Amino acid sequence: MSERKEQMRLRLRNELEERDELTEEEISDLIDELILEVGSREKLSLREKEELQKELLFSVRKLDVLQELVDDPTVTEIMVNGFRHIFYERNGKIRQWERQFPSPERLEDVVQQIAGQCNRIVNEQRPIVDARLQENGARVNIVLSPIALEGPIVTIRRFPDDPITMRDLIRSGSITQEAADLLKDLTEASYSMVIGGGTSTGKTTFLNALSGFIPKDERIITIEDNAELQIQNVDNLVRLEARMANLEGTQEITIRDLIKTALRMRPDRIIVGEVRGAEAGDFLIGLNTGHAGSLGTAHANTARDMIGRIEMMVLMGVALPVPVIRRQIAGGIEILIQLTRDADGTRAVEEIAEIDGMQGDEVCIRTLYRRDRKGTLCRQADLKHREKLEKLYERRKAKTY
Repeated sequence: MSERKEQMRLRLRNELEERDELTEEEISDLIDELILEVGSREKLSLREKEELQKELLFSVRKLDVLQELVDDPTVTEIMVNGFRHIFYERNGKIRQWERQFPSPERLEDVVQQIAGQCNRIVNEQRPIVDARLQENGARVNIVLSPIALEGPIVTIRRFPDDPITMRDLIRSGSITQEAADLLKDLTEASYSMVIGGGTSTGKTTFLNALSGFIPKDERIITIEDNAELQIQNVDNLVRLEARMANLEGTQEITIRDLIKTALRMRPDRIIVGEVRGAEAGDFLIGLNTGHAGSLGTAHANTARDMIGRIEMMVLMGVALPVPVIRRQIAGGIEILIQLTRDADGTRAVEEIAEIDGMQGDEVCIRTLYRRDRKGTLCRQADLKHREKLEKLYERRKAKTY
């Protein structure tokens, strides 16, 4: 039957190429005609016909065998290692899927479909590309031969249909109510914060939740490689996305370009989805030139490690003395939030720290909350620099009179 399916799929593709753009309903009608034709020669049950109809539709208009996983809201990550091996993550656990692509060509079709929908080019000359799925905004990373030795590698990070709120994170044990209340006040009071953590620790999810505390009357500009942030309830929101150059001569627009542009757009805050390179220097300039309350994420193993990571990223763009960079960090970033992911897949806040100025040439870090050996996020110290927080409390008090 597999050979018959492939013949039907090729006939369907040829039919679609000969016609103008068809609706999904018209394509379904074509598939039904093919199935009726096959059914007249082979005995197919109703269930087999339904499965065949869905499989053919997915192969020509969606993501083929991956579509079932993409449609599953409990799946958070899909990993394709060549056409034979597909893995997925559900509830923090990675499992291998029993299905696979029938051939390398079918996987290549899906790769080109994803890239084409985002106006991206991926081929042997440009074998690495980041994109996103049009239907749900999921982030996609693609690596092709000759970089990928076993065939195309596709990694899809699926985000929740409904943005996760801080209340959801409290309910799941990722953060305590007390720590969340502090972060709520710090966000509203315009403390600048950077969220750190390793791969798949939930940095973007946490940033989305934190952004829910931004006052609704502010002008927010988000900057990302691929638009993933789900900022809610902010009317004056500008979303910017970087763009790669392509073979047609389209100019590359980098995160650095977007940060520089954003500074001229009268933002109250700038939110950078991920600081990963030389744009760290431009981000610090923004923090030190009146854009308090800005937010961002970066990869780091600990809150202390975050300082070194930012230093290194700044040096990728400009040769400044390290003490100068550290003073910019101490002057611009006020709060560090470190996330972790346990062996069982549980994501949680590991540490919340306050940057407490400089001592000599070293940036001082004051831990406010840290997770203990039992996994409880415990308060270690009170916030030291409370000026903006006290002003927030005064404004709230004045509104009650």
